[in-house]
Amino acid sequence: MGAGVAAAVTFVWLGMVLGISFLEAPLKFRAPGLTLPVGLGIGRLVFRALNLVEAGLLVVAVVAAAVAGASTTAWVLVVVAAVVLAVQLLAVRPALNRRTDAVLAAADPAEVPRSRAHFAYVGLELVKVVVLIALGAALLAS
Repeated sequence: MGAGVAAAVTFVWLGMVLGISFLEAPLKFRAPGLTLPVGLGIGRLVFRALNLVEAGLLVVAVVAAAVAGASTTAWVLVVVAAVVLAVQLLAVRPALNRRTDAVLAAADPAEVPRSRAHFAYVGLELVKVVVLIALGAALLAS
């Protein structure tokens, strides 16, 4: 039962990452009339909420995997997912927040230099997607 719960939680987490990072975030900036500052402000709120939910889902997945006696492969993938999330939260998000603060404070947001931190965040999201797919499969195989 624990492996099924852990797999379900993993796939919910995967769906949230795909839906927000690869659907909502890019489409938001195509909305008519949405300014860069407003879009960044919305993005900050959405990703803060997503990251909090991700941390909670990680905890639930760890507990469920422990109860299920998950395989070594599953545990390695859990650790990789946790490390990716930690790097996003502790290293990349602060850089993105600094840029958002600068854009929101600027008289002309277009004058604020673009940040390469977005590329790092998206790259880590891609890694996380692959890891979550593999983790869900490993948990189902347990």
